[in-house]
Amino acid sequence: MEKMTRASINAIPTVSRPGRKAALNAHEYQRLLGRTLPRVIRSEAENDRCLDLLAQLDAHSSELTPAEKELADLLTLLIENFEEQCYALKAASPLDVLHELMRANSLKQKDLVDVFGTPSIVSEVINGKRNFTTDHIRKLSQRFHVSPELFL
Repeated sequence: MEKMTRASINAIPTVSRPGRKAALNAHEYQRLLGRTLPRVIRSEAENDRCLDLLAQLDAHSSELTPAEKELADLLTLLIENFEEQCYALKAASPLDVLHELMRANSLKQKDLVDVFGTPSIVSEVINGKRNFTTDHIRKLSQRFHVSPELFL
């Protein structure tokens, strides 16, 4: 990759993008990048720094220059990338989903007898000793108004 010199940077034209009102000023953008030094986020401290920078830009969002908007877009991508990697939610098991739905609706085992047929089957399913049947899944999805896929 060619090393960037002041002469080569000065040769970079302003960039006009569809949907943008004004052209991106390469000199201003270079100055912003040099001041903020955005890079791939690898720690909570770096993420916090980028969040602070983005908050400062957002505080003046109606007055941002095209270069500042470009920096805000870059910071947003870097933050989203870090947070998707570090805070990705693990998929809940069907049993976890049922437990959460029961908690959210203040239900006890006895309240699900109509879905599972008998108190003993409810107990076995709730305690993970028995799997959901197709009929259980259909009835649970209807009862809680959720997709049957949650129980697969």
